[in-house]
Amino acid sequence: MRLHRLALALALAAAGPTVAGAELLGPGVISTGLQETSAAFSPDGNTLFFMRSDFAEKDDTILVSHRQGDGWSQPEVATFSGQWHDSEPAYAPDGKRLYFVSNRPLHAGEPALEAELLGQRFAGTNLWYVQRQSGGRWSEPVHVEGALNDGAQLYNPSVAANGDIYFSAHRPDSGKLYQIYVARRTAKGYAAPERVDLGDPSRNRMDPCIDPRQRFLLFAGNEGDALGSADIYIAFRQPDGRWSKPEHLDGDVNSASLENAPSLGPRFGELYVSSNRRNPMRFPKPRDDAASLQRRLSEPLNGSRNLWRVDISDVLRNHGLSPDTQGH
Repeated sequence: MRLHRLALALALAAAGPTVAGAELLGPGVISTGLQETSAAFSPDGNTLFFMRSDFAEKDDTILVSHRQGDGWSQPEVATFSGQWHDSEPAYAPDGKRLYFVSNRPLHAGEPALEAELLGQRFAGTNLWYVQRQSGGRWSEPVHVEGALNDGAQLYNPSVAANGDIYFSAHRPDSGKLYQIYVARRTAKGYAAPERVDLGDPSRNRMDPCIDPRQRFLLFAGNEGDALGSADIYIAFRQPDGRWSKPEHLDGDVNSASLENAPSLGPRFGELYVSSNRRNPMRFPKPRDDAASLQRRLSEPLNGSRNLWRVDISDVLRNHGLSPDTQGH
């Protein structure tokens, strides 16, 4: 397996330099020439759910892979996915539930869910979950009831240890763009969503990733200093309960390409992001034949979105967090 990974790394390096300090997740197995995003790790780090789709992201499916030595098994379609527009899996911190969004109808025989924004119709999304059962199986999908599913435009759920669910959506108080919301869990279900105050609401904010103890919040957007169309930012909970001004994550987290869908790994400071960063093109290039062109255009670093691992532990430590205080 190590020789196989070394061969893949050498093949990628031969095509051009990758981003220093950022590690491509499962090159050729998890990260491919298609679109991969939304990494969701089990608490022990041995199971990975993620989304794979076409370039237009019209056909989204949730896949699952299992750790094998230093690598990952060939992904399979999750038992609850494969028929509908399913995306953005997210584990609850205890690993007992896996949340995701889908355009599947609430009742069999009904049409797929649709949404509309600015005159455009597209696949709608509601929040669902599957429950971990004995023997490692997952239950049939369960629809999450409550006002959080109003509007059929809910994206990238992220679950805190107390059951609060953060997500991005376009709702009546979002303005023209998307904002981040939290639906707090109560004894009677989920309360009406509250917009998370991160500053100027004219900024587009998507893909929240909440620390299990809600001490910090990661998200994708552009606060005016993004290197690409969207970058990853972090905000910290203040003593008065409010969120700090979002900070742009520097170093290897962001690039001139699109970064989004941040998610935490099982280790302290381990962050996974989706990015379409690619190897630079230089001309003249070595002359392609049909086979080499097909091979090169099918590789992970072809401009498709892939999953990358980065380390933000220093950022967390600089804000007073440690493996003992992070709670993740």
